[in-house]
Amino acid sequence: MQVWPLRFRDLDDRRTILADDSGDYFLADSGFVKRYARDLLTPSDEEFLRDKGHAFEGEGDLAHTGFLTRWSRRHHVGDGTAYVILIPTLRCDLKCSYCQVSRAPLAAQGFDWDEETLQKVLGFLDGLPVEEIQIEFQGGEPFLRLDLLQAVAAFARRRFRSVRFVVCSNLQSLNEDILAFLESGDVLISPSLDGPHQVHTRNRTADSALTETFLGNLERVIGLIGPGRISALPTIDMKDPPEPEELIATYEGFGFTSLYLRPVNYQGFARKSHPTARTSASWNAYYRDFIEALIARNARTGRVMEEFYLAHCLRRILAPGMDSHTDLRNPNIPTGANAVIDFDGQIYPSDEARMLARIRQVDLAIGNVVDGLDQEKLALLAPGHINNFDPDCIHCPYQPFCGTDPIDDLARNGRIDVPRHESWFCQRHLAIFDLAMELLYSADPEVEFTLSRWLGLESLPQSLRPVAP
Repeated sequence: MQVWPLRFRDLDDRRTILADDSGDYFLADSGFVKRYARDLLTPSDEEFLRDKGHAFEGEGDLAHTGFLTRWSRRHHVGDGTAYVILIPTLRCDLKCSYCQVSRAPLAAQGFDWDEETLQKVLGFLDGLPVEEIQIEFQGGEPFLRLDLLQAVAAFARRRFRSVRFVVCSNLQSLNEDILAFLESGDVLISPSLDGPHQVHTRNRTADSALTETFLGNLERVIGLIGPGRISALPTIDMKDPPEPEELIATYEGFGFTSLYLRPVNYQGFARKSHPTARTSASWNAYYRDFIEALIARNARTGRVMEEFYLAHCLRRILAPGMDSHTDLRNPNIPTGANAVIDFDGQIYPSDEARMLARIRQVDLAIGNVVDGLDQEKLALLAPGHINNFDPDCIHCPYQPFCGTDPIDDLARNGRIDVPRHESWFCQRHLAIFDLAMELLYSADPEVEFTLSRWLGLESLPQSLRPVAP
């Protein structure tokens, strides 16, 4: 019998998570780990490894073929759908302290697409070799140029078999034309709702009246399209984070059943206003406390609020193909089908890359809508977007579920070769995957209540929680 190489990580002083390259995992005690490390496996150990697909008798047998199939499914990223972020304007009617995109003032000139740029953007979209696309409008405030959003939407609905639009808006301004645009079933909206009134005011508007306007507009949009087509996001300032119960109650009050907790991004203007956002220690502690409060509240009320990112990481652990969030795709090679087109027609591999260009740290543009993609630059960026060969990742049991973010490494450290375990991306995701595994193996009925409903199950089957003998 041959055992596939296993990586392991201690959850605590008694329990260790082990996983093979295909992402199949199990929990073991220190006795099993010592036997495995010293090549002293017992017959019951070997039977367990064979039964769970971690071992095979010979090349080409069913166990060997099954492992290779699982491995390939983990590494296959579907190529039939594009995800493109468009920035029709960099102007904005707010001045949020944590703005990460270096927005332009409302009256500024030269920060919108002109007609020529619009036509070049449409030509770029037309040339994508896909029939399905998600287009996300960011800014600035995209609704300042509703005409450009309408032009893109009209073209995309003709060009693509399946299309979905997401508008990232501060919802400070709302009129009948915007509401009519939102009425279409293929349009979603993503506003920031940072918590109770005083928290949202402190973070975003610095003006109670502006917050009242936002909350009124949010209620109006919910009444028009329902909470299911609204992806509201709280951005957490770790200098004064909201109490978890208050934040959850705010979202429940609007009828939301999911939120995506995120810290201030160490990009753009946020670098000066929020220098502590560069590190992750306080964030990881807050995130764990929030999840614990959320699980307890779900059990207490019988309502189920989802924290999107942890739920997504759980799905990544349990099944291949959960690639809807690009941060955790592996490989996540930059291409034109997953790109950001800025207000000036420059094309970037990610939103963070365009932010680095805006603050003049490094130019990571991979082309423009006039000249097309720069294949040489794409080739230079590609190796950093796969974690299979990283000297730290190859020892981590979470590698099959995780990704890599060299652009974030550049933003925080000025280099992409920082030792992986020292990077913010790695520290954050180690904490998340540790938490996910702890919850999967928890016997607490409150935990089971929340996780089973996040995963669409009546209960958590034992097959999701394998334990070595």
